[in-house]
Amino acid sequence: MIFIVDFDGTLAPRDPLDSLLARFATSRWQALEGDCQAGRISARTCLQEQVRLVEANRLELEAFFHDIELDPGFANFCRYAQTLGEVAIASDGIDYPIRLLMDKGRLPRLRSYANRLHFLAGGLDVSFPFLAGDCGAGNGTCKCAAAQGLATAFGGPVVLIGDGRSDFCLARRADHVFAKSSLRAYCEAEGIAHVPFASFDDVLQELRRWDLDAERSALQRAGT
Repeated sequence: MIFIVDFDGTLAPRDPLDSLLARFATSRWQALEGDCQAGRISARTCLQEQVRLVEANRLELEAFFHDIELDPGFANFCRYAQTLGEVAIASDGIDYPIRLLMDKGRLPRLRSYANRLHFLAGGLDVSFPFLAGDCGAGNGTCKCAAAQGLATAFGGPVVLIGDGRSDFCLARRADHVFAKSSLRAYCEAEGIAHVPFASFDDVLQELRRWDLDAERSALQRAGT
Protein backbone atom coordinates (compact mmCIF):
# COMPACT_ATOMS: atom_id res chain seq x y z
CA MET A 1 0.00 0.00 0.00
CA ILE A 2 0.97 3.64 -0.53
CA PHE A 3 -0.20 5.92 2.29
CA ILE A 4 -0.39 9.61 1.34
CA VAL A 5 -0.76 11.66 4.53
CA ASP A 6 -1.72 15.33 4.47
CA PHE A 7 0.03 17.53 7.04
CA ASP A 8 -1.75 20.82 7.76
CA GLY A 9 -4.99 20.01 9.57
CA THR A 10 -4.43 16.25 9.40
CA LEU A 11 -1.11 15.09 10.86
CA ALA A 12 -0.93 18.49 12.56
CA PRO A 13 -4.58 19.10 13.62
CA ARG A 14 -3.89 22.73 14.54
CA ASP A 15 -3.14 23.82 10.99
CA PRO A 16 0.46 25.17 11.15
CA LEU A 17 0.20 27.29 8.01
CA ASP A 18 -3.05 29.02 8.97
CA SER A 19 -1.74 29.49 12.52
CA LEU A 20 1.45 31.02 11.14
CA LEU A 21 -0.45 33.45 8.95
CA ALA A 22 -2.83 34.44 11.72
CA ARG A 23 0.11 35.18 14.03
CA PHE A 24 2.71 36.79 11.76
CA ALA A 25 1.14 37.91 8.46
CA THR A 26 -0.64 41.14 7.67
CA SER A 27 -4.42 40.90 7.44
CA ARG A 28 -4.29 40.75 3.65
CA TRP A 29 -3.68 36.98 3.90
CA GLN A 30 -7.40 36.49 4.58
CA ALA A 31 -8.39 38.37 1.41
CA LEU A 32 -6.01 36.17 -0.57
CA GLU A 33 -7.60 33.09 0.99
CA GLY A 34 -11.00 34.33 -0.10
CA ASP A 35 -9.73 34.92 -3.64
CA CYS A 36 -8.37 31.37 -3.75
CA GLN A 37 -11.57 29.78 -2.50
CA ALA A 38 -13.55 31.79 -5.05
CA GLY A 39 -11.26 30.58 -7.84
CA ARG A 40 -9.87 34.02 -8.67
CA ILE A 41 -6.28 32.92 -7.98
CA SER A 42 -4.62 29.51 -7.84
CA ALA A 43 -3.66 27.79 -4.59
CA ARG A 44 -0.01 28.18 -5.62
CA THR A 45 -0.30 31.94 -6.13
CA CYS A 46 -2.24 32.29 -2.90
CA LEU A 47 0.41 30.48 -0.86
CA GLN A 48 3.32 32.44 -2.30
CA GLU A 49 1.64 35.80 -1.75
CA GLN A 50 0.60 34.83 1.79
CA VAL A 51 4.09 33.66 2.77
CA ARG A 52 5.54 36.95 1.54
CA LEU A 53 3.27 38.75 4.02
CA VAL A 54 4.85 37.00 7.03
CA GLU A 55 6.91 39.27 9.27
CA ALA A 56 9.06 36.91 11.34
CA ASN A 57 12.61 35.57 11.37
CA ARG A 58 13.83 31.98 11.62
CA LEU A 59 14.14 31.99 15.42
CA GLU A 60 10.62 33.34 15.85
CA LEU A 61 9.18 30.74 13.48
CA GLU A 62 11.07 27.90 15.14
CA ALA A 63 9.74 28.89 18.56
CA PHE A 64 6.22 29.29 17.18
CA PHE A 65 6.11 25.93 15.41
CA HIS A 66 7.68 24.17 18.39
CA ASP A 67 4.44 24.72 20.33
CA ILE A 68 2.29 22.99 17.70
CA GLU A 69 1.45 19.35 18.44
CA LEU A 70 1.06 16.46 16.02
CA ASP A 71 -1.78 13.94 16.25
CA PRO A 72 -0.71 11.73 19.19
CA GLY A 73 -1.95 8.61 17.41
CA PHE A 74 0.30 9.10 14.39
CA ALA A 75 3.33 7.24 15.77
CA ASN A 76 1.36 4.01 16.31
CA PHE A 77 -0.38 4.40 12.96
CA CYS A 78 2.94 4.93 11.19
CA ARG A 79 4.57 1.85 12.72
CA TYR A 80 1.63 -0.29 11.66
CA ALA A 81 1.24 1.24 8.20
CA GLN A 82 4.93 0.71 7.46
CA THR A 83 4.37 -3.03 7.83
CA LEU A 84 1.83 -2.74 5.00
CA GLY A 85 3.70 -0.44 2.62
CA GLU A 86 5.13 3.05 2.12
CA VAL A 87 4.08 6.09 4.16
CA ALA A 88 4.67 9.58 2.76
CA ILE A 89 3.66 13.11 3.75
CA ALA A 90 2.23 15.23 0.94
CA SER A 91 1.40 18.83 1.77
CA ASP A 92 0.48 21.93 -0.19
CA GLY A 93 1.78 23.89 2.76
CA ILE A 94 5.44 24.54 3.59
CA ASP A 95 8.19 22.07 4.41
CA TYR A 96 9.78 23.86 7.39
CA PRO A 97 7.26 22.86 10.11
CA ILE A 98 7.13 19.29 8.79
CA ARG A 99 10.83 18.71 9.40
CA LEU A 100 10.78 20.57 12.70
CA LEU A 101 7.76 18.80 14.19
CA MET A 102 8.70 15.33 12.97
CA ASP A 103 12.10 15.73 14.63
CA LYS A 104 10.49 17.12 17.78
CA GLY A 105 8.21 14.08 17.99
CA ARG A 106 11.11 11.70 17.27
CA LEU A 107 9.15 10.31 14.37
CA PRO A 108 10.73 8.52 11.41
CA ARG A 109 12.06 10.54 8.49
CA LEU A 110 9.34 9.87 5.92
CA ARG A 111 9.30 10.80 2.27
CA SER A 112 7.94 14.32 2.19
CA TYR A 113 6.43 16.35 -0.63
CA ALA A 114 5.87 19.99 0.25
CA ASN A 115 6.57 23.51 -0.90
CA ARG A 116 9.98 24.81 0.14
CA LEU A 117 10.26 27.76 2.52
CA HIS A 118 13.15 30.18 1.96
CA PHE A 119 14.53 32.60 4.55
CA LEU A 120 15.69 35.72 2.74
CA ALA A 121 17.28 38.95 3.94
CA GLY A 122 14.06 40.83 3.34
CA GLY A 123 11.58 38.20 4.53
CA LEU A 124 10.24 34.84 3.39
CA ASP A 125 9.49 33.25 0.07
CA VAL A 126 8.47 29.83 -1.22
CA SER A 127 9.37 27.63 -4.18
CA PHE A 128 7.64 24.59 -5.64
CA PRO A 129 9.91 21.55 -6.15
CA PHE A 130 6.91 19.23 -6.55
CA LEU A 131 4.95 21.36 -8.97
CA ALA A 132 3.28 19.55 -11.88
CA GLY A 133 2.50 21.72 -14.87
CA ASP A 134 -0.69 19.81 -15.60
CA CYS A 135 -1.99 19.87 -12.01
CA GLY A 136 -5.69 20.54 -12.47
CA ALA A 137 -6.02 21.83 -8.91
CA GLY A 138 -3.37 24.52 -9.34
CA ASN A 139 -1.51 23.36 -6.25
CA GLY A 140 2.17 23.95 -5.58
CA THR A 141 2.55 20.30 -4.57
CA CYS A 142 0.69 17.93 -6.87
CA LYS A 143 -0.41 15.08 -4.61
CA CYS A 144 -1.65 13.07 -7.58
CA ALA A 145 1.83 13.12 -9.13
CA ALA A 146 3.43 12.17 -5.81
CA ALA A 147 1.03 9.25 -5.39
CA GLN A 148 1.54 8.08 -8.96
CA GLY A 149 5.31 8.15 -8.59
CA LEU A 150 5.23 6.12 -5.39
CA ALA A 151 2.72 3.63 -6.80
CA THR A 152 4.94 3.14 -9.86
CA ALA A 153 8.02 2.61 -7.68
CA PHE A 154 6.51 0.39 -5.01
CA GLY A 155 3.18 -0.88 -6.34
CA GLY A 156 0.01 -1.35 -4.37
CA PRO A 157 -3.19 0.64 -3.88
CA VAL A 158 -3.08 4.30 -2.83
CA VAL A 159 -4.59 5.32 0.51
CA LEU A 160 -5.24 9.04 1.04
CA ILE A 161 -5.59 10.50 4.54
CA GLY A 162 -6.57 14.15 4.42
CA ASP A 163 -8.81 17.01 5.42
CA GLY A 164 -8.90 19.79 2.85
CA ARG A 165 -8.99 21.32 -0.62
CA SER A 166 -5.52 20.18 -1.64
CA ASP A 167 -6.74 16.59 -1.23
CA PHE A 168 -9.82 16.90 -3.47
CA CYS A 169 -8.14 15.88 -6.71
CA LEU A 170 -6.36 12.82 -5.29
CA ALA A 171 -9.56 11.75 -3.50
CA ARG A 172 -11.05 11.07 -6.94
CA ARG A 173 -8.14 8.80 -7.91
CA ALA A 174 -7.09 7.06 -4.68
CA ASP A 175 -8.15 3.50 -3.99
CA HIS A 176 -9.10 4.30 -0.40
CA VAL A 177 -9.83 7.65 1.26
CA PHE A 178 -9.86 8.63 4.93
CA ALA A 179 -11.50 12.04 5.19
CA LYS A 180 -12.38 14.69 7.74
CA SER A 181 -13.41 18.37 7.68
CA SER A 182 -13.87 19.85 4.19
CA LEU A 183 -12.52 16.73 2.45
CA ARG A 184 -15.25 14.68 4.10
CA ALA A 185 -17.88 17.19 2.97
CA TYR A 186 -16.45 17.10 -0.55
CA CYS A 187 -16.51 13.30 -0.67
CA GLU A 188 -20.09 13.24 0.55
CA ALA A 189 -21.15 15.83 -2.03
CA GLU A 190 -19.34 14.07 -4.89
CA GLY A 191 -20.30 10.52 -3.94
CA ILE A 192 -16.69 9.46 -3.30
CA ALA A 193 -16.37 6.40 -1.08
CA HIS A 194 -14.47 7.29 2.08
CA VAL A 195 -13.97 6.45 5.74
CA PRO A 196 -14.62 9.39 8.11
CA PHE A 197 -12.05 9.85 10.85
CA ALA A 198 -11.23 12.25 13.66
CA SER A 199 -7.72 11.09 14.57
CA PHE A 200 -5.05 8.61 13.52
CA ASP A 201 -6.30 6.27 16.24
CA ASP A 202 -9.44 5.92 14.09
CA VAL A 203 -7.37 5.25 10.96
CA LEU A 204 -5.29 2.61 12.74
CA GLN A 205 -8.41 0.88 14.03
CA GLU A 206 -9.80 0.69 10.50
CA LEU A 207 -6.52 -0.65 9.06
CA ARG A 208 -6.49 -3.42 11.64
CA ARG A 209 -10.07 -4.25 10.68
CA TRP A 210 -8.96 -4.52 7.04
CA ASP A 211 -6.24 -6.98 8.03
CA LEU A 212 -8.69 -9.03 10.07
CA ASP A 213 -11.15 -9.14 7.17
CA ALA A 214 -8.36 -10.21 4.82
CA GLU A 215 -7.36 -13.03 7.18
CA ARG A 216 -10.95 -14.25 7.40
CA SER A 217 -11.28 -14.20 3.60
CA ALA A 218 -8.04 -16.20 3.25
CA LEU A 219 -9.24 -18.78 5.77
CA GLN A 220 -12.57 -19.09 3.99
CA ARG A 221 -10.83 -19.65 0.65
CA ALA A 222 -8.54 -22.24 2.24
CA GLY A 223 -11.55 -24.01 3.72
CA THR A 224 -13.17 -24.34 0.33
